[in-house]
Amino acid sequence: MTRITDSLDFGPALDVAARSSASISKLQVPENQDNLLIIDAAGRAAFLRDQIPHSVTLPDWPRGHVRLAVLDGMGGHGHGREAAEAVATGLLLIPACTTLEELGARLDALHARLQEQFRRQGDDDSFRRPGTTLTLLEIPPGAAPMLYHVGDSRLYEITAQTADPLTVDHVPATSFAMHGLLGEQEWWQQVHGEHRAQITQAYILGNAFINPQVLDDGLLPLSDANLPPFLRRLADRRLLTVRSDATYLLATDGFWSCGRPLQWTARWPALLAHPDHAAAALDALFNDYADHPPPELHIDNLSAIVLRFARARDPAHGENIDETALPHASMPSHF
Repeated sequence: MTRITDSLDFGPALDVAARSSASISKLQVPENQDNLLIIDAAGRAAFLRDQIPHSVTLPDWPRGHVRLAVLDGMGGHGHGREAAEAVATGLLLIPACTTLEELGARLDALHARLQEQFRRQGDDDSFRRPGTTLTLLEIPPGAAPMLYHVGDSRLYEITAQTADPLTVDHVPATSFAMHGLLGEQEWWQQVHGEHRAQITQAYILGNAFINPQVLDDGLLPLSDANLPPFLRRLADRRLLTVRSDATYLLATDGFWSCGRPLQWTARWPALLAHPDHAAAALDALFNDYADHPPPELHIDNLSAIVLRFARARDPAHGENIDETALPHASMPSHF
């Protein structure tokens, strides 16, 4: 599928490119259960409907405000594409948010509303509530981006040296770490050193963090209050410090669904940090995946948004900050 942001305008402060496609497998072309939602600085929105790009213009959208989200529908529960599409459509109805509290409240309310909608659609006892990941950036003009994250899609910060995840996967290993059953090295190995097709929390679906045997309807934001010390800097809902010398990648897990994902993501600094534009970096990512598939690849859909900021933004200092003083996250050294 071609890029879906070519006709959108993100203003002088942002460079954004997005693309979604079904599996690269030549044996079959499965349903693309991913989705994207992009709202540009003029209120023009792009998303997928029936796996085809669509666009609308939102009335009264504030000039310069941008919203970006990736969604990965859970096909194993059925209706994965429909769930991701319903969330993308629902995001069009949420007005631009300027605080984390407002963003969280509105997205939690959409989760509850769609959960009830799909519950009513279930016509027999065998119906399994669908779910989707949702990793979203809300970017008011001139302000620090706001993150809202549910599931196991990811946000990465990529420099010429490293590709650092800025989100925590909502998977069993994270639940074990929250209960003190996994340490830092073991968590990094299970989550980033290998790939397991399991999830503990998803949008619409609910969460099993509190009791793995019981699916709770609500969402549990991971934060300082419940994450182990080595993950507390990666809270699900927070203001982000971003750098003008970095490339940011919002992506679904098709890009690291392989036997040794760290060997694959280690290629990203060379691929994504140097191209002049986000569109070129996005093309490099998809082309490298197609031309040099990761070993032990698990065929999956691929969706990604690449973005760059013209100036660094910090929650405390606004746009103009000293990038040399920024904290830099990293994985344990043995990776």
